[in-house]
Amino acid sequence: MVDVDVLVTGAGPVGLTAASELSRRGVSCRVVDRLPARLPYARAVGVQPRTLEIWDRMGMIREALEAAVPLKGQLLFVNGEQGPRIDLELPPEVPYGFAALPQYETERLLEQLLRRWGGHVERDTELVSFEQDSDEVRIVLSPPSGGTEELTARYLMGCDGAHSAVRKGLGLSFEGAALPEEYMLGDVEVDWDLPAGYGIRSSRTVDGHTDDLLVCIPLPGDHRYRMSMAAPPELSRTGQEDADGVTHGLSGEQGPAPGVEDIQAVLDRLSPRPTTASSLRWSSVFRISHRIVDRYGRGRVFVAGDAAHIHPPTGAQGMNTGVQDAFNLAWKLAAAVRGHAGAGLLESYGAERRPIGEEVVARTLRHARRGIQADPDDPATTMLREAQLLIGYRGSPVVGPDGSAHDGPAPGDRAPDCGGLVYALGTFPVRLFTLLREREHTLLLYADHAEQLDPFDEVAAAAARAAHGLLNACAVLGPKLDPPALRLPTVHDSLDEFRRAYGARGGEAVLVRPDGYLGLRTVPADGPELPAHLERLFGT
Repeated sequence: MVDVDVLVTGAGPVGLTAASELSRRGVSCRVVDRLPARLPYARAVGVQPRTLEIWDRMGMIREALEAAVPLKGQLLFVNGEQGPRIDLELPPEVPYGFAALPQYETERLLEQLLRRWGGHVERDTELVSFEQDSDEVRIVLSPPSGGTEELTARYLMGCDGAHSAVRKGLGLSFEGAALPEEYMLGDVEVDWDLPAGYGIRSSRTVDGHTDDLLVCIPLPGDHRYRMSMAAPPELSRTGQEDADGVTHGLSGEQGPAPGVEDIQAVLDRLSPRPTTASSLRWSSVFRISHRIVDRYGRGRVFVAGDAAHIHPPTGAQGMNTGVQDAFNLAWKLAAAVRGHAGAGLLESYGAERRPIGEEVVARTLRHARRGIQADPDDPATTMLREAQLLIGYRGSPVVGPDGSAHDGPAPGDRAPDCGGLVYALGTFPVRLFTLLREREHTLLLYADHAEQLDPFDEVAAAAARAAHGLLNACAVLGPKLDPPALRLPTVHDSLDEFRRAYGARGGEAVLVRPDGYLGLRTVPADGPELPAHLERLFGT
């Protein structure tokens, strides 16, 4: 008999996302972290629009929007001269913009969400070892009381960072290398008059090559920024390489931490305005590597986030990519724990997420070396990619065929939001993302003529049975249709936004996965494609 369904190691944003989603689905889950307390460092700061969409699905969006500050764009300065301003603008149908939020605040909100579902973080607890067979994972922990604790779990999820014990225990390769540069971070206030909400990138170039660089990201507070810059020789970590050979992250207690005078020296060289740094909250030296595992799991053990991929922080992709790793795996693990995972569902985690990790590692490394201008795409496409809104899983073994009969997003693509949906009992419209919030698979049945409605109730009931209850259904009615006598919930597409956003056809079934990607599109809704797809996902 197992002691817990899933053990999650690591209580950063990735592990907390996994634990929250598992707990919300009623999966027994323990999350352990070797640190005695949450670190007070603004490490990962940038929050991408796609992550905000995920937090919406998780039921945490209000708290996130109240805690974060908008990230409006970036001001560029080269050799003291201001260059073109970059405004972080997205199409109006995208519901959330770019944001800045210190990592410790992200972790606080996710811990708060975990507690809502009855979970908590077991701190000062370290994974010692594990072994697995086809039925369970046998784990040894080192608890704060001393000694060891032995337990068995159905699954183990390693979200324990760049030096992951889970990755090492699985024997996964972690190919890549360290960048030679050393940097320092500092969380300070400044008194310049530059516009709020804009990041600052100020560089000095010699013969066309960057010789000195200052990057400042706004944080909640008055004139507060997380600043990144080259570390001076006296703060170097050279010769203090990490024991496992993976040189990545903050220096911790290794060597002296930068003082406000070190940051001020860089500001004196590179600040676009004369300014004084004050109120230093924390600082550290850090190194960067680029690495990715050969696979995202083996058997009943998986890795996610920095345990699977590390890369330069350009574009604020790391934490956001890890959160999507965790969300992708959590709903699949929950189905497996309940005994309702079709053949290949858990394997699809690596099939879907590793190509994303590869692309992010390559792109951030390219941007670190040559700047974002190294990408040939037009600015609008580049912005959508940085926002992580172009991530998709076309060709995944657990999404339907692409096909060419529809004009909107294909199976594997992100499910777009839209407005103007009105419930029969509602006096105001809601957005599609509101309808999808905190749900499993959602089956949207679209009709623009009355005769298309006839099979909808039976299609919805059969789909719920095939998904073992892990599916909600809703009819979306064209604006000219009168309210029908259906048993399933209905909304009116009062502004025709759903049809336009999805290129929806009358009588179509659109299946939205728990992570907000399209799993299937098929017409007619009562054809054989939907039952066959649900059998692949959930088994018989």
